[in-house]
Amino acid sequence: MDYKYLLHIALLLISNPAKAWEEIRLRPNINEVSFEYVYPMIGFSALSVFLGAIFDRGWADAEDYKYAMIQCASVVVSLFGAYFLSSYLINMVRVRILKQRDDMLLSQQFAGYSMTVIFLLQIVTGILPDLGIISMMLQFYIIYLVWEGTEKMPEMKEEDRTMLTIIASAILLACPPLIRFVFDTLNILLN
Repeated sequence: MDYKYLLHIALLLISNPAKAWEEIRLRPNINEVSFEYVYPMIGFSALSVFLGAIFDRGWADAEDYKYAMIQCASVVVSLFGAYFLSSYLINMVRVRILKQRDDMLLSQQFAGYSMTVIFLLQIVTGILPDLGIISMMLQFYIIYLVWEGTEKMPEMKEEDRTMLTIIASAILLACPPLIRFVFDTLNILLN
């Protein structure tokens, strides 16, 4: 795993999305997005939430570790599930609404890199949970990130960019909190 590339592309997606999407488009193997980018970002998010929970509640007894592990699991399930659900839904939108060819790998690549804002905000708010309100406002930067990404997608017509940007942004913003809500609710009901 190339952590240098991971940091480079994450910062470039935030600072200069057009250039980042061009670099992503020129990458030879789009199969690697899950292993080289998404899974490590989910791991870093989970680690930050775990550490944040430990520092917030302390580490005096087993209940504190249990709480931290449940928070960590909640983040992993929500981000992992959101990545695959978003990829599937974006691919479905591309095929059924925009009449493009079925390309799940392209949709996974698009969803994975578009979730950069969510990953980075989760990492920051995991360690500093008081920034939650600011995080909720900053997550709308994903709309611009998706807009720039749709320009680099093959077969994308200019008139379809706006529709895909709106739908994909809504999907990417809604999936993580929705899955986390379901996970947390099930966790409460089953305990």
